[in-house]
Amino acid sequence: MPDLALALDWLQTRPYLYTALSTALLLGIAWLANWLVKHLLARALHRTLSATALGRHLPSYEQSIVRRLANIVPALILSNGVALIPGLHPAAVTVVENVCRAFIVLTIALAIGGALRQANRLYEQRPGAHLKPIKGYLQVLEIAVYALASILMIATLVDRSPLILLSGLGAMAAVLMLIFQHTLLSVVASVQISSNDIIRVGDWVEMPQLNADGDVIDIALHTVKVQNWDKTITCIPTKRFISDPFKNWRGMHESGGRRIKRSLYLDQNSVRFLVAAEVEQLRHFALLRDYLAQKESELETWNLMLLEQGAAPLNQRRLTNLGTFRAYVEVYLRHNPQIRQDMTLLVRQLAPTATGLPLELYCFTATTVWADYERIQADIFDHLLAILPEFGLRVFQYPSGADLRAWRGPAAEGGGHSIIP
Repeated sequence: MPDLALALDWLQTRPYLYTALSTALLLGIAWLANWLVKHLLARALHRTLSATALGRHLPSYEQSIVRRLANIVPALILSNGVALIPGLHPAAVTVVENVCRAFIVLTIALAIGGALRQANRLYEQRPGAHLKPIKGYLQVLEIAVYALASILMIATLVDRSPLILLSGLGAMAAVLMLIFQHTLLSVVASVQISSNDIIRVGDWVEMPQLNADGDVIDIALHTVKVQNWDKTITCIPTKRFISDPFKNWRGMHESGGRRIKRSLYLDQNSVRFLVAAEVEQLRHFALLRDYLAQKESELETWNLMLLEQGAAPLNQRRLTNLGTFRAYVEVYLRHNPQIRQDMTLLVRQLAPTATGLPLELYCFTATTVWADYERIQADIFDHLLAILPEFGLRVFQYPSGADLRAWRGPAAEGGGHSIIP
């Protein structure tokens, strides 16, 4: 003890060295306290929580909220111990105390922000959480926490009451609204999206004006992320889903059927009446037997009535190849197990165009899987295109090089004149 007293007397004769050693001792105590809290208390708490159902969903202790809060301990030691260091100027003591207190406020705010993000991760693990995302609301709360923390930190650093700063916010309201106008609009949009169930994570949305076409993968306060089919990601401001038109394909997925709306363009010059031999040939189609029997009975009744009235034969009704083919397509779709029979099913003619007579198929597949939908649609039109010649019909297409060569006579192949007029 006498040696310690002599050492203290010797240090007091050298104030700068005494101040430096005292500062180093205080910093060492703060570092040791920080290490003990992080590596002993925090780790023990993490192991305890890991044994619970809630703790298994928490991040590792290196990123845990407890580890962040552990930084408060050295800040408290420094803010309370700096006044005990001899030789420090009072202004320096005040600065250190204020900085430590501001750091404590910042640490608490960051811990609250981390807790809110962790709460969102835990909520997203619940079944059906994507139907009602809370990420936008938690982000609003996080912004409010950071705003309050900023006011308290500034008040602490300038050593003034936070009420003085809050009293001046009224005059700054217009400026704040101008600065945070996008945030305010996003808050309103997030509330409307959630309350009206406009979009959910996993929905397929289309917004052509922003080149967005794909699945929603994230709904945040300011942006909605859409992963397009080419695997690129489009970030869309949340407010655009309230102000701009877009298409949500969720209804299609929930219905269980996806629409086929596609036309065969037929050459109008190939449309004609069927002769008796062709009708007999078409009786071999099992799908047409009932239709032909019913239609021939109807036509026979009509034509007999005309004969009794003495009408000319040209007034008689006859089967056409187009009408028979249209009936075949409808019956074919009715017997296709991959087509929904409880939804709209039409085979109709549209107005003739310069590219032919459109025969439109309007029906719904029994699946919404994209690959299966395309396969079913392709199988249907493959079959119809292949069977068209059996009805004496042709599809319309613009002449190609092969068509032009087919129009040239043998003499033209040998170097003679073309038969094209």
